[in-house]
Amino acid sequence: METGTLTVPGAEIHYEVRGAGPPLLLINGGDGDAAMFGPLARLMAEDHTVVTFDPRGNSRSRLTAPPREQTIEDRGHDARLMLDEVAAGRPAYVFGTSYGAMTGMDLLARHPGRVRALVAHEPFVVDLLPDADRWHALFREIHDLYRREGPQTVLRRLADEIGLEAAPEPDAALPPAAREMLARVQANGAVCLEYELRSLTRFRPDTEALRAGRCLLVTGEERPRTALHRTTEALAELLGAGVTEFPGGHVGYLTHPAEFAAALRAAFAR
Repeated sequence: METGTLTVPGAEIHYEVRGAGPPLLLINGGDGDAAMFGPLARLMAEDHTVVTFDPRGNSRSRLTAPPREQTIEDRGHDARLMLDEVAAGRPAYVFGTSYGAMTGMDLLARHPGRVRALVAHEPFVVDLLPDADRWHALFREIHDLYRREGPQTVLRRLADEIGLEAAPEPDAALPPAAREMLARVQANGAVCLEYELRSLTRFRPDTEALRAGRCLLVTGEERPRTALHRTTEALAELLGAGVTEFPGGHVGYLTHPAEFAAALRAAFAR
């Protein structure tokens, strides 16, 4: 694996490159970073040049300008610059999860020639839901609670509202790499609550661009259903498209990497 740092407006982005072959960009969301894609990236690197990175302001991607609320367009611009850096102008396969799926949609809409195909996993497009106003009010309430009480209790409440399990604590019994990753993810929670949650969830994808490009919507197959199943299905209805189930839950790429890699290869081969 090679690592590097990419200078973008307002940030220094930490990235990792594995393997050789057609470029594949993996884009995380929320409080995740490149290490969460490690098991999947190693498998996909058998026949792809796999690029992963820490989103701006998270983990090892430090800000070089005063922090402010982020937008999906900011992240899409970062992703395009990343492809300029490591893909040498070649169109890339793109997999994104949660905010990363939305970032991939922005990349496909504004730079369609750079995206060979997009697999969008559980995009958190709550603005498409009929009860979007309730969700946005909840996010404002959670932001206020975070400022009074700190991130940990508030993140657990947010996970409960969405229907997900909160990230585990960085237990001393875990291998050092896993413990370090969880510590970074835990620290990223404050960034998510302050600068991402309220603004990134206002994103509305360009449905015409998604219909014109190669975009597959997917959810985790595990139950019970979550708010992310609802958002994915709401977007699918707008597109007149179906939803494909992938192994595992919201982090199936981490918990079921071999099965997930097989599903991802099959999706890109269609």
